[in-house]
Amino acid sequence: MQRTKMIWALLAMASIVGGLSLAYAQQDPRGATSYLPVDIKESFASIMERMKAAKPDIMKKHADLLNARYDLGNRPAKDVTMSRSKPLQEGVRIKLPSGVTWDQLASMSPAEIRDKKLFPKGFLPLPHPNHPEGGMLFPKFEIKEVVKQEGRDLTRFDLDFDIPDHFLPEFPPPIFLTTRPDLGDVSHGELVTIDNFYELFNGILNPKQIEGMRLLLTLFAQQQFNQTEDRRSEKPSRGVACLDCHANGHTNGGTHLAGDVRPQANRHRIDTPTLRGVNIQRLFGSQRVMKSVEDFTEFEQRGAYFDGDPVIATKKGVNILERGSQIHFMAEMQELFDVPPAPKLDVLGKLDPAKATPAELRGQEIFFGKGQCSACHAPPFYTDNTMHNLQVERFYKSEMINGMLATADGPIKTFPLRGIKDSPPYFHDGRLLTLEDSVEFFNLVIGTKLTATEKQDLVQFLRAL
Repeated sequence: MQRTKMIWALLAMASIVGGLSLAYAQQDPRGATSYLPVDIKESFASIMERMKAAKPDIMKKHADLLNARYDLGNRPAKDVTMSRSKPLQEGVRIKLPSGVTWDQLASMSPAEIRDKKLFPKGFLPLPHPNHPEGGMLFPKFEIKEVVKQEGRDLTRFDLDFDIPDHFLPEFPPPIFLTTRPDLGDVSHGELVTIDNFYELFNGILNPKQIEGMRLLLTLFAQQQFNQTEDRRSEKPSRGVACLDCHANGHTNGGTHLAGDVRPQANRHRIDTPTLRGVNIQRLFGSQRVMKSVEDFTEFEQRGAYFDGDPVIATKKGVNILERGSQIHFMAEMQELFDVPPAPKLDVLGKLDPAKATPAELRGQEIFFGKGQCSACHAPPFYTDNTMHNLQVERFYKSEMINGMLATADGPIKTFPLRGIKDSPPYFHDGRLLTLEDSVEFFNLVIGTKLTATEKQDLVQFLRAL
């Protein structure tokens, strides 16, 4: 009898300990492993068939999320274009919770907004179209042009790009060089590829810079584009080039997941930033805080291309570049991509009163005053070259969104605002589709309580940058 009681007591204790362990495991923020699977047991044909079959449901789920967050209509602003000619989308596209206005939200405390679940969904972190899978994903216009010029296909059989074209940068974007501002756009309306770079830049760049451009256009194996059975291209791929995302030294809006975070649900979506103005930047990567463009170039090719996993990089074909020449040449070329002309700005980066409109001048006053924008974005390039933590998580409770954990972003680098109208969508993960969305976001997060007219004037100023 006593033995039976002891057995039941031990079983009860084990049950309690097991329950505690299970509860701890459910709260444990660590993933099962930091490493990607190397030895794949499923054939490529089986993987592709399975993922193709799953694609429609995955894309529909993500499309439903976008439509719930945003007004995705094509409504360009009148007489406002990017540097070449693409119309800029206007208006607040973030959908508000039912029964609340922007002014009402701005009058609430972060805790009140959080507790009442009133934080607009479009202000939450934006997941990758398939967050558990992730990987580089290119807009269709980039895919089409690369196929045309090189016969190389950047299509993924498992996913399509998600954000509509009218919210993306113009394509192909113009190229401005810090060394030859007298030439204006040197791209002649072409997407620079390995097929045409020499013709476009011979006689403009020196031989070292031309070699840097060649390397930026050279294919390197990448997580989704390689020859292995766990690739995401239908045919074996030679890889991707740096300028496949940074089209013409700018951006095409392509997306992927930051390689430096684990577990997968905690990884951040990354909207490809422009390379324009790299020469004035002192920090590289949205959160990595690398101190030189050489460091960033080497890290991208060695690590970020393979989701930050050097083990899988070895399997898929990492190409180690020589730091003293190749990395240096690539970095030098990147530092030549200039910001677009801003004819209304003076030599100090502020508006010339003789050229600016009254609304733009009022917007500039708000930018440097009530709006507190200049606390981080100082002229002439409108960055302070440091990082800031906006603590947006004050406004919402952590939740899973299509495989992504919407939680604290942490510190994010201050991106330059010069030429900002050329670089939609905005914020590091592209969650803000228009400049109007961006103004509403910061008005709420920083608590500046701008009026409707002040918001409009601030947008006019940002367009002039």
